Amino acid sequence: MNKDFSFLNEDFDDLRDLLQQFENLRAGKSHSFLDEDSFEQIIDYYDEHDEMPIALQAAEIAIEQFPYSSTLLLKKANLLIETKKYKEALNLLEKAAVLDRNDINLYILQTDVYLALNQHQKAAAVLEEQIGQFSGEDRTDLLLELADVYDDWEEFEKVFDCLKMALEYDPNNEEALHKICFWTEFTGRNEESIRLHNYIIDEHPFNHLAWFNLGTAYQGLKLYEKAIDAYQYAVAIDEKFDYAYRNMGDAFIRLRKYADAIEVLQKHLEIAKPEDVIYEAIGHCYERQRKFTQARYYYRKASHLSPNDDKLYYKIAVAYMMEANWDNAAKSLLSALKINKQSAEYNMSLGECYLELGRNKEALVHFMNAVRTRPKSATAWQELLKGLYVSGFLEEALVQLSIAEEKAGRKPVFIYYRAAILIAMGKTKEGMLQLETALQQAPKVVKKLVELDPAILQHVSVVDLIAQYRRKR
Repeated sequence: MNKDFSFLNEDFDDLRDLLQQFENLRAGKSHSFLDEDSFEQIIDYYDEHDEMPIALQAAEIAIEQFPYSSTLLLKKANLLIETKKYKEALNLLEKAAVLDRNDINLYILQTDVYLALNQHQKAAAVLEEQIGQFSGEDRTDLLLELADVYDDWEEFEKVFDCLKMALEYDPNNEEALHKICFWTEFTGRNEESIRLHNYIIDEHPFNHLAWFNLGTAYQGLKLYEKAIDAYQYAVAIDEKFDYAYRNMGDAFIRLRKYADAIEVLQKHLEIAKPEDVIYEAIGHCYERQRKFTQARYYYRKASHLSPNDDKLYYKIAVAYMMEANWDNAAKSLLSALKINKQSAEYNMSLGECYLELGRNKEALVHFMNAVRTRPKSATAWQELLKGLYVSGFLEEALVQLSIAEEKAGRKPVFIYYRAAILIAMGKTKEGMLQLETALQQAPKVVKKLVELDPAILQHVSVVDLIAQYRRKR
């Protein structure tokens, strides 16, 4: 069926005629009579088209003809605020207040002036004085305006208070429902939000935004099962509520219910524009299920949408490393390093891949890059020392070990590494002394020694010494 949009053409013709009559008036030519409503349309037109001088001229002519019109005074005051003539605007607003104190635009414009002058207390006072005088949508609008004033003033607790008052008065106000969701999280007032939204839901059980906000408040308290229940009510009321599916997915991930998370995040993909964070979250769920092929598939989909996100290439690499597919892991890590050359983590992982591939010298280059980037990281130094040890550069390992202790501190793991290096060099007595010192300081860290070189357990004296400390424990 063809819809009739002829009324739009009629409206345009009427406006064009008004503008022509106004141009005739400006030029001193004969023109039709322009009433108050016509002047309002003309002022709005020039204001919207950024022709401020003409808009102001239209307002002045209109006020000459209709000096007792508070609406026209407010229109001109708004134009003066836009042109930063705040004192003139306030004078006009005072005149408008004498004519009509029941137009909330009067108070909103006064607020705009005080905010522009950085006088937040005056702006808040104007609105606080008037809220009780209005009812219906006007009262809600003033409360929302007051919330914005407190936001600008950085009185964030009062922003929440205003939004709460607005919703107690008008529980289905969408703007207030959207805003309070953010401010609940920002202020951490989750318990109050739960009470408020339970009150709203008791009165309006099909308010999907109230159910959603209830879910986010429960999620803020880490009550993920209750959050999921609330989100499920939200999507039962509005099955295309994409943010509810997104948050529900996050809650399922927190509970380690990865299959459920995948199901709701897939639903999000069906109804909303594809997003890298959703693909990445699904990839994470598959990775946690040790389904690495599927994990990589979704990480790649995320990287197609966000090709400069280095961490996605890193995640693809980790999924390959979990399957000991070192070659493909190395390729993905090189892609990550092209974007972020300074990442110690990527350099360490690439070094690990190259060690596994027998490309030891290349591995050592990347381990050195990692310790240059993060000289205080014990983990980076451990990787370099492991690379040197595995490659047989034992003298160099001792040199780097001393530097590691200087830069990252005398960690017990370094004493274990020194013991292993000395034993491998044939300096068994010195090595055993180091091992004893390490076992005295941190017996649990002995696993790092075994990870470095499982063959060290073939030394009877090493096994006996470790056993001795285990018996003591």
